[in-house]
Amino acid sequence: MSAQPKLSLDELRAQAQNPAVLAKANINPLTRLATDYLNHYNEVIMLLEMLESCPEFASDILGWEPRGYDAYFERSHFKDKDLARVAYEIAEPNSRRELEGMIDHMDAILAATLDALRQNLSPVAVARLGTESSGWLKPLVARAGSVINGEHIMPAAMSDETARQDMVDAVFQRGA
Repeated sequence: MSAQPKLSLDELRAQAQNPAVLAKANINPLTRLATDYLNHYNEVIMLLEMLESCPEFASDILGWEPRGYDAYFERSHFKDKDLARVAYEIAEPNSRRELEGMIDHMDAILAATLDALRQNLSPVAVARLGTESSGWLKPLVARAGSVINGEHIMPAAMSDETARQDMVDAVFQRGA
């Protein structure tokens, strides 16, 4: 099986305007954002939740580094990572701004968590830190997911007949 040729920036920009192409690539056609980015946080949350029974995971958590959306996809194995990065450039501005604010918040929580893990904490304190940190992060990741999925802008955007039809078409083409 041969690899597909790498698309030019202009070709990627054209694809980033096409709701069906975005939907097929698991990029929300309305916001032009991809939930795959949230894996960056879901993985560390899983490790934090496991600290109580596996305190040795603290060293893995200490290896976590903040990574913005573009940097995440640059290093990602996501099939359409180049499209995800270009789509982010033209993402719906309010969605992008809200997501970036949540990223800053999640990164601050994780920075404080990492600072605490670097201290000589008791196993009980490490377990509690993991539980507390994951408890703060999980709702933020869920909210970030709803932003990426356009749940906060759907009614306004869907008032336009063309936008509604584009979304319906994208959903049906994604399933094909």
